[in-house]
Amino acid sequence: MSTNLEVGIVGLPNVGKSTLFNAITKAGAEAANYPFCTIEPNVGVVEVPDERVKVLTNMYHPKSTVPAFMRFVDIAGLVAGASKGEGLGNKFLSHIRETDAIAEVVRCFEDENITHVSGSVDPIRDIDIINTELCLADMETTQKRVDRVTKIAKCGDKNAKAELEVLEKISACLENGEPARKAELTKDERLLLKELNLLTLKPILYIANVAEEEAAAADKNPHVRQLAEFAAKEGAQVVAVSAKIEAEIAELPDDEAAMFLEELGLPEAGLTKLIKAAYSLLGLINFFTAGADEVRAWTIVKGTHAQKAAGKIHTDIERGFIRAEIISYDDLIACGSEQAAKEKGLVRLEGKNYPMRDGDVTYFRFNV
Repeated sequence: MSTNLEVGIVGLPNVGKSTLFNAITKAGAEAANYPFCTIEPNVGVVEVPDERVKVLTNMYHPKSTVPAFMRFVDIAGLVAGASKGEGLGNKFLSHIRETDAIAEVVRCFEDENITHVSGSVDPIRDIDIINTELCLADMETTQKRVDRVTKIAKCGDKNAKAELEVLEKISACLENGEPARKAELTKDERLLLKELNLLTLKPILYIANVAEEEAAAADKNPHVRQLAEFAAKEGAQVVAVSAKIEAEIAELPDDEAAMFLEELGLPEAGLTKLIKAAYSLLGLINFFTAGADEVRAWTIVKGTHAQKAAGKIHTDIERGFIRAEIISYDDLIACGSEQAAKEKGLVRLEGKNYPMRDGDVTYFRFNV
């Protein structure tokens, strides 16, 4: 996984994808009422909302503060036939291969002034169009690999035989029009397929783009309910947002944005919901380093061992790892200072195999 988590925002043309991207990244990508206004992928780097960073900054008064970041990539609108080169076809597919996860924007609002590429609003049909194209592209990738690995397996290569078994499992799913993630692969089996970068093996969440007046009670929208039922069957999450509201929030200062959300009956911005869902989807947590020079949030996969987490900061720290000095965020805040936490015996020394927890405030001891 890249240093910054990278989420590819995909969807059919005119579903509100670029409007949403502009709003959450304030990047100003073109949003127009016609297909393919997004040709090259636009990339926006967004700060991960985490109140703990502000609290630690107020406690340590560091010279600098660095929050965690997430990269969003706005990828060209997809159409039926993309796997065969229709629309922007292969260009679209190559951009999506580079991302860690897929956020699929699905239109769940009616508006006669915004044309739908298929003529009507139907979330499941839209998802089927995209899933079919991704499955077809993966089938082609998988078949090429099967042809190659079969020859090696015939020579008695054990690794090739193991990989071939996994490829056959994947192929069976794809031929049924189902994404590769439904194949229920083990961690080792996934590793065998890593270099293929299969599109349908990537974790996915669905963004239901609803009308402004429906945002506070999106679960009453029949399109959203239909989407939620569909997503539940594949264990995916649905995040309901109004791209229009997000665009308005993007223009406001933080305090006015908070008031605007409150007036609309929304507990948080769509961006915050989206980032939380992406963290959950990928099993991510944040740990912190804090001192007079810097307060910083670091994003890792839940369960990452301390020595590996140290490598996020610098490979030298990972290589020369001795111990991790850790205070839980809650204990630190309850005590009011690092010194008070030490006096209460709440600072722990952990070894290289300690599984990091969300909110660990950490100092790595190392020697190179």
